[in-house]
Amino acid sequence: MRTENPGTARERILETALRLFYRQGIRATGVDKIIAESGVAKMSFYRNFPSKKDLVLAFLDRRHAFWMDWFKARIEAQSEREGRFRLGFIAGFLREWFESPDFRGCAFINTATETVDLSAEERRRVLDHKQELIDYLAGRLDAAGRGESGRVAALALLIVDGAIVRAQMTGDPGIADDAQSLLDMLDREVASG
Repeated sequence: MRTENPGTARERILETALRLFYRQGIRATGVDKIIAESGVAKMSFYRNFPSKKDLVLAFLDRRHAFWMDWFKARIEAQSEREGRFRLGFIAGFLREWFESPDFRGCAFINTATETVDLSAEERRRVLDHKQELIDYLAGRLDAAGRGESGRVAALALLIVDGAIVRAQMTGDPGIADDAQSLLDMLDREVASG
């Protein structure tokens, strides 16, 4: 009888869920499909994730860490290249993401909209992700000496979230250009205010 390494099984389950939840959605992806595609035994699945909700929470945590690392690295690199931070940088990263063949929108927006009965923990993960983005942008704005950093960061995220949803709906990565215009206007308003 073969025994699985629980850490390896957990990682395979989570990697499979990351791919399937993002590509097909949480509601459309059943536990049996994840078990089959990850190649683990049903007992292994439930030993690592007692419920689908536990797997969804792990998915959101992993997706958050991945996305924030990617986003911050892009902002830091662009800021270093240009010697300053601008909100308009974000649009270039959005275009890169929108043009990727696996783009399916924001996993957090998708989770909030497709799951009508979000648990308190799932809702908290979604809200915390967006708040961390606002806090990060506000910190960058503060460091750049910009006023009203929290309000401006929240407005910038509204533009970003709107662009993500529009790009997902239309399949048009050019939506990033519209986001660029709006973020540049916001940058100019903050700089002149």
